Amino acid sequence: MIFGAAALGGMSQERADATLAQVRAWGINHIDTAASYGASEDRLRPWLAEHRSEVFLATKTGERTGEGARRGLERSLERMGVDHVDMIQLHNLVEPDEWETAFSSDGAVQALGAARAEGLVRHIGVTGHGLRIAGAHLRSLERFDFAAVLLPVNFILLEQAEYRSDVERLLAVCADRNVAVQTIKAIARGRWGDGDMRKFSWYDPLTDPAAIDHAVNFVLSHQQMFLNTTSDARLLQMTVDAASGELARPSDAALRADIVEQGITPLFDGMALETI
Repeated sequence: MIFGAAALGGMSQERADATLAQVRAWGINHIDTAASYGASEDRLRPWLAEHRSEVFLATKTGERTGEGARRGLERSLERMGVDHVDMIQLHNLVEPDEWETAFSSDGAVQALGAARAEGLVRHIGVTGHGLRIAGAHLRSLERFDFAAVLLPVNFILLEQAEYRSDVERLLAVCADRNVAVQTIKAIARGRWGDGDMRKFSWYDPLTDPAAIDHAVNFVLSHQQMFLNTTSDARLLQMTVDAASGELARPSDAALRADIVEQGITPLFDGMALETI
């Protein structure tokens, strides 16, 4: 399990410190943040001053040019008060024009490779959202030896045949090349409706413990997959509880019952929320 430090973005420092203390007590030692996650990198700084050596620290950049990516990495290091991160990830690399820029001779990939040679980062990854991202990751892996990919995975998403096919092909490539597979949106119930409060999460999350248990086990019973926790910190305990027992894939019948009982709907449709 990976702690999704987007949860810290809107917190006070006091609450962030308490949350990170709990994350440490749970034994979660991979922290995933991003420059775009509000104050997340700033909130991590005091805790990292004491515990940096205990965790795998990953951040992200949305920059596509080499100059922008280097500048963004340096700013992230400064914000967190660290001399390196364990992984920098190209955030949501899916649009064709951005992809071409990132892989150009003066693009972000080359600049981050240089930063890796300097010891500012140890690994480089690529992330994304939406139904196109598994295919985009396959294309990215043809061009560069990324250490990790990140993409949305849950039962209802994989019920979509084309997306499932792309994910299966991506998993095969990642297994062959020892690329880590990080997942997001495990406990997404669906999009927010009009008028819904959207304070803590980009999507409407599950809140029922049994449904969360099924959703978490669906992901983590797959030996290749890591699970990135939701940005709604109120659901962290239930998510950790779900991951703490014997991991077993729920039956399709149980998962389909959750879809009906919890009102679970596909988060992505190829248009809306593709970049969330």
